[in-house]
Amino acid sequence: MNTSKVKVAAATAGATGVLAMGALTVAFGGSSAAEPSTPGPVPPPEPTLAETSTETTPPTTPTTTIAEPTIKGPAPLPPEQEDAL
Repeated sequence: MNTSKVKVAAATAGATGVLAMGALTVAFGGSSAAEPSTPGPVPPPEPTLAETSTETTPPTTPTTTIAEPTIKGPAPLPPEQEDAL
């Protein structure tokens, strides 16, 4: 077989493939009016110029001097585990 014939056959096969892909895209990729369109990007919120923090004076003494737990000793076992002792 001549190389020019091989090149023509390859170009014909490639062109046929491109045309087939285009036909399938038109057949299956078209949008319908019944289908909802995908929404676009959401715009960012507008920046605000209001004050976002307030200044307060800290207390001069700590509110808690010593932290103490409210439960003393070990926690009680659940009823289903009391018999395990």
